[in-house]
Parts: sequence; structure tokens; C-alpha cells
Amino acid sequence: MNLNAALLSYSRMLLAEKGLLPKSVENYLSDLRFFLSSLPKIEDTSELKKEHVYFYLSYMKQKGLSSKTVARRLSAIKGFYTYLESEGLIEEGLPKIETPKEETKLPSVLTKEEVIRLLSAPKEEEPRGLRDKAMLYLMYASGCRVSELLLLKLKDIDWEEERIKIHGKGAKERIVPVAKEALFLTKMYIEEVRKKNKGQKSPYLFLSREGRPLSRIFFYKEVKRYAEEADIFTPISPHTLRHSFATHMLEGGANLRIVQTLLGHTKIETTELYTHLRSESVLRAYDLLMKEKKQ
Repeated sequence: MNLNAALLSYSRMLLAEKGLLPKSVENYLSDLRFFLSSLPKIEDTSELKKEHVYFYLSYMKQKGLSSKTVARRLSAIKGFYTYLESEGLIEEGLPKIETPKEETKLPSVLTKEEVIRLLSAPKEEEPRGLRDKAMLYLMYASGCRVSELLLLKLKDIDWEEERIKIHGKGAKERIVPVAKEALFLTKMYIEEVRKKNKGQKSPYLFLSREGRPLSRIFFYKEVKRYAEEADIFTPISPHTLRHSFATHMLEGGANLRIVQTLLGHTKIETTELYTHLRSESVLRAYDLLMKEKKQ
């Protein structure tokens, strides 16, 4: 079968039988086109060989593509070859090819000094600044996800016990203790800003000026803005505060299981990632100390 006709037939199968979204199918076809463009001129499916896949894997390695990209493209190729074999359009299918493991990317973390500068950036004498300052403090003090922060309700704060109820992934709830300063700023925000807000009857804690719950995109932009004002050049997002909370907890001697519970991780392996960040932080501090001694 003509190769273009085979691609069209394969895309129709993915849409009709596999039920994939058009965007997903287009992504598959895009990866297949990358593969086919790297080969000698081939017009018919019968010309495709398993050696072509080995060649392309070597080609991607030489190009320095990430293991994530290689794995995704290999998955698309495997699917296409399997389809062609089932339809009798190819002479030989693919043997088992091991998919490269994705590299573990360590998240960016702020130093304690950078955290202090970031938390100090919002102007608490301004309504918006006081709200944002309370949000930043509460996120760093609890290690919650940005989605969890924005879903917090007034009733989730236990002022007496100094803790908050966080509604996590999979409808799971957890109780997390919070530092006094974060709660103090949150109470200030409620008394001085939120009670005058159009949406004061809303159950949600943090509101926009129009009285609606805040969006993740809005808060992301706010964090980036305050980071610039604080001269922080580390790649940053709201989630960076969560990573920083976990790393600083471990640096302070906190038990890994306790940090796992506070973060709401199902698997301890997820939390163990932060032990690598802690090790890197110690090495950076050691290198800095050695440089200072040489000067």
C-alpha cells in the first residue's frame, strides 16, 4: 500500500476504533512523519524494515533528543508497525524494543534567603498585596499544591489548633499544621480585605476583586511578578514554593514519612525525590564555602 494511504488509513483507525481525539491522532502522525523523513525515499509500506527503526533510534540519540521525546516517537512507530502487520501491509513486524527510561527531572527550589525575599515582595498595605502575601505565606507554610491553595474555604481553617484542612488529589483530605505568621496574615486579609469584597459570602478563602475564586494562571503570573521584583532568577512557579517547603523541611531534619504526609504523596518514592534536592543544596553550600576560603 502507498505510504500516504497507509497513514490516512491508520489515522482513521485511531479515530474510529481507538477513540482518540483528533489532536492526539495528529500528534501521532507528526511523530511518524519525523521518522519517515529520516529514511531513504520510501513510497510503499512493504519497503519498511525493522532496521529502519534501529537506524532512527541511533539518529535520535546522535541528535541528543530527550528520552521523553525518544520514548514518545518510538511508541508512535511501534503502533504504526503493529497496525501494518495486522493488515498484512508489511513483511516483518518489530521485535521487542526497550523504551528508554525518562530522566528524572529535579524541580527547582528556592534558597531560604530567596523565599524570604519572595514573601516580602507583596505590599501588605495594599488590598491585593495583602491577599497575595497571605497566599504565598500559606503555600510555603503548608506545602500545599496551587490547586489546593485556591480551593481552600473559610471553614477549612482551624484557628485554635493552628492548622488547615487541605482537599487533595482523588478527593483525599489531610490536616496540615501552619505557622502562626501565615495564619496571622490570612486573618488580616480576611478582616481588612475579604470582608469588603463583593464575594464576601463565597465559601472560598481567596477571591479576586470581582469576588470570584482565583485561577491558577492568575496566581502563576503573580508569583512570576513578585519573583522579578525580588530579583530571583531561579525558574519559578507557584509549585516552586511546595518544592522549597519539602526541601527545607528535610534540611531541618524532618522525617521523610512526615514530609510525605504533609505533602499528601501516596508513594514514599515521590517524596524521596527531595532527598536528592537536599543533597544538591548541601553540595552547593560546601562549594560556596570553599570558594570563600580561597579568596
